Amino acid sequence: MATDAYKERPGRTELGRVLMSAGALSADWAPAYAAVPRSDFLPDVMWPFDMEAGRSVPVSKSEDPGAWYGYADSDVPIVTQWDDGNHTGTDPGRSSTSSASMPSVVFRMLQDLELRYGHKVLEIGTATCWNAALMAHRAGPDNVVTIEVDAALAATARATADRLGLRIRVVHGDGFQGYPDGAPHDRVIATCGLRSLPFAWIEQCRPGGIIVAPWGTHFSNGDAVARLTVAPDGKSACGTFTGPVEFMKLRAQRLSPAAHSEYVSGSVADGDETSTTITETEFVAGRFSPQRFALGLRVPHCLHVVAEKRDGGRPVWFYGMTDRSWACAWFREGDVARVWQSGPRRLWDEAEAAYRWWEGKGKPGCERFGLTVTAEGQSAWLDDPAEAWTV
Repeated sequence: MATDAYKERPGRTELGRVLMSAGALSADWAPAYAAVPRSDFLPDVMWPFDMEAGRSVPVSKSEDPGAWYGYADSDVPIVTQWDDGNHTGTDPGRSSTSSASMPSVVFRMLQDLELRYGHKVLEIGTATCWNAALMAHRAGPDNVVTIEVDAALAATARATADRLGLRIRVVHGDGFQGYPDGAPHDRVIATCGLRSLPFAWIEQCRPGGIIVAPWGTHFSNGDAVARLTVAPDGKSACGTFTGPVEFMKLRAQRLSPAAHSEYVSGSVADGDETSTTITETEFVAGRFSPQRFALGLRVPHCLHVVAEKRDGGRPVWFYGMTDRSWACAWFREGDVARVWQSGPRRLWDEAEAAYRWWEGKGKPGCERFGLTVTAEGQSAWLDDPAEAWTV
C-alpha cells in the first residue's frame, strides 16, 4: 500500500523503532505497520495534539507538508472532526468528536485482540479507517466489518478504502447494536469509550472470542482497556483491564456536564460540614491515576469534578446521577481538608470509604481489576471474578 519513498521516511521509521522498543508494536504487527501508513488515512487539514503547546493545533498538508507528515509520523493523537461535523474553519472547535488515536494505543489494543489470519472482526467506531485497514492486513480481505455512527465519516472511510483498494465493509449505523448480519464474529474491538458494554456484542461473538474495548465509569473521563473472553455457553464475557486510556465516548453514552446550579442553589456552607485527613496529593493525583478508576468502580452513579485551584485551595466536587446529592471537598495545602455534603447520599463519605478500601488493597492499578458482562448487566471485581459487585 505504501510507496517505497514513504516507507523510508525517517520519521516513520523512527516511530516504528520507538513503538517496538516501548513494547507497543510487537513483531507480529510490524508488517501491518510497514504496509499501512497512518498518513494514507488522515485528512488534509487535521488537529494533532502538540505536546509542547499542550493543545490541538491546525495543520494543513497543502500549506505545510513537512509539519503534516511530521505529526502523522508521531505518537500523538490527531483530531479529525470537531462538534460532530458542525464546525468550519481551521481553529479548533468546542468538542473533539473523532480522531486518529496515538499509534502506541492503537497497537497495544491490537495486541490485546490476538487477531489471526482468517478471523472475522467487528470494529465499533471506524473514524479514519486506519485501524480497520491494519486489521484487514492481518486478518485478510473481506474479514473486517467496521461500523461508524456518523454518516459523513462513514462515507469518507468508505471512499478511502475504495481509493486504497481495501476490501473492508464500512457500515453506517449504531455500533451499540453490533452487526448481527455478520455474526458470529471471532473478534470485536471498539475505538470509543464505553460506560456500558452492550450484551449484543457478546451474543454476536463466538464462544471463546475476544472483545477489546475502552471502558470506564461516569466518575471521570478516564477509561481502561477491557479484554474480555466470551464464555463457552455464550452467556457472558469476562476478563481484566490491560491499561489506562482515554477515548471519545460512544455517542449513545455521552453525558452532559453536571449543571452545578441544579445541585447547589445557595452556598456550599448550606451542606453538612465535616473534614478529612486525606490530602489533595493522595486523593486527586494525576489524570490516569489508578485511584480515580478504582473510586469510579466503588462509588456508582456519581460525577467527579476536580476544579482549578483558587484562593490557595482546590475544590473537588461530587454530583449524584440518580438524585440531587452533592459533596465538595476543599483541599488547602497545610490544612485539614474541609468537606460539605448534602442530599440522601453522603457522596464524600462514599468516596472516602472507597479510597480507604483501595488503599487497604495495596493501591492496585487497573490491571488487577476485571469486568464481567451478562444479559442482566455488568459487574467489576478485584483479582477474583467470584467477588464481583454491580457497576
